[in-house]
Amino acid sequence: MKTYGIIPSRFGSSRFPGKPIADIAGKPLVAWVVEAVKKARSIDKVIVATDDERIVAAVEKYGGKAVMTPSELPSGTDRVACAAGDFSDDDIIVNIQGDEPLIRSELIDELAMKLKSSSKWDMATAVAPIRNLGDYTAKSVVKVVLNQEDAAMYFSRAPIPCDRDREINLDSGLYVRHLGIYAYRGGFLRRYIAQAPCALEQTEKLEQLRALWMGAKIAVVRTEDEGIGVDTPEDAKRVAELLASRQA
Repeated sequence: MKTYGIIPSRFGSSRFPGKPIADIAGKPLVAWVVEAVKKARSIDKVIVATDDERIVAAVEKYGGKAVMTPSELPSGTDRVACAAGDFSDDDIIVNIQGDEPLIRSELIDELAMKLKSSSKWDMATAVAPIRNLGDYTAKSVVKVVLNQEDAAMYFSRAPIPCDRDREINLDSGLYVRHLGIYAYRGGFLRRYIAQAPCALEQTEKLEQLRALWMGAKIAVVRTEDEGIGVDTPEDAKRVAELLASRQA
């Protein structure tokens, strides 16, 4: 059994063109992500999955490995599966966002361990507490409802769960936001990318709903840190300051 850390990274971005190779505290953004993922003890191989030679060059300059994948692939998940190559059904593939240079290696390890510790899980992902009502109602914040095992029951952009009779209590532990990191068991990942998007996925624009529609069991790891993604040049400046302070 091997554990792959795959980082999908595309050059195009409507809000931040060329984001993966943007300079962040002296290194390209994508190089910082590779460095963070390499710190995870569970990962045997770290690969950047891209469709642009400029990203390959940036990754290799800092000692990382990048794989060119077809630009026409329909999703980041397809790109991850393509980059992983000839993986076995028992291998674990962790999909890490290419714009999260501050991703905690401990979280990556926790997700991988969820799948290693029990064969009943097809996937694992992470959530953090929702801390304000604005995030609870925002369509850009994906909410998750969990069962007693902390397995995902449903993901939605809508404010769920809804308390019909009382004011929302954000300290109850019911209200959590999804974080965009996934671990897949190899065999399930193959079945997933072979399955066409379902109506729920197309409606909510959430890939993970395809997995639930297929009957997957998705383990959820709780974390207090929701992370800091780089979506805009302003985010890049803020993250650069944090990274620079860590190196001081």
